[in-house]
Amino acid sequence: MGQTYDILILGAGPAGVSAALTAHARGRSVLVLGADPMTGPLAKAPAVENYPGLAGMSGRDLLAAMLRDLERLGIPWVTGRATGVVPFAGRFMVSAEQDVYEARSLILAAGSQQRDKPLPGEAELLGRGVSWCATCDGMLYRGKRVAVLGLGGEGEKDAAFLRSIGCDVLYFDPAQAKNVKIKGTDRVTAIVIGGEEHPVEGVFVLRDTVAASALLPGLEMRDGHIAVDGDMATSVPGVFAAGDCTGRPYQIARAVGQGNIAALAADGYLKERDK
Repeated sequence: MGQTYDILILGAGPAGVSAALTAHARGRSVLVLGADPMTGPLAKAPAVENYPGLAGMSGRDLLAAMLRDLERLGIPWVTGRATGVVPFAGRFMVSAEQDVYEARSLILAAGSQQRDKPLPGEAELLGRGVSWCATCDGMLYRGKRVAVLGLGGEGEKDAAFLRSIGCDVLYFDPAQAKNVKIKGTDRVTAIVIGGEEHPVEGVFVLRDTVAASALLPGLEMRDGHIAVDGDMATSVPGVFAAGDCTGRPYQIARAVGQGNIAALAADGYLKERDK
């Protein structure tokens, strides 16, 4: 443990990078700590069609451009997994494997986490016909037959959205989605539900998601996500959150905007403390 940072950001995706850029512009010392975003679902998106000005860019290229901004400004980024957060004497001690980092405020931007084990074929075909976000990837399947596994509360709504943009949708609710296997080699070719095989070109696995909030005791949750106010402040003073961990819709534009708001709020929090 060495430097005490003004703001430590957990997550190196769009929300985390946005927060880091804003905090840096405000003159704050910043550390970004998170898993390599190139291993996440966004990096597997062949094309992002709903981010203003960058339509058609792959998710991997978009993430690479964002991370280059961190490098350009000299904002430190550590690849690692946070294992615990302990508030202590007005600061936060963040454990990450063998290291401990200290900060005066935190921004949680670690995205969403699945509660269930992946379905057979899900992880292998993610980004090659399997998607976790209908609004993110739906346009890639216009005119195609897709299966929607509504394993969470938004399944029917997302299935209706996919139909509205021209997808041929097979919808399965939680009671129907039993003994599921996703088939394919290079791309999804079919889904097996209860022993019956359905040829499809895409499978949307839609779960309720849970943020990586078990790190911090006392963090209030709402509908499986971190509860925040309009300034992205959580129930723990000095802790803010942004992006998918705060709830739907899981959109890049929303995550970037929330990261900006969270950083401005963290800066304001620190100014009040320093008076």
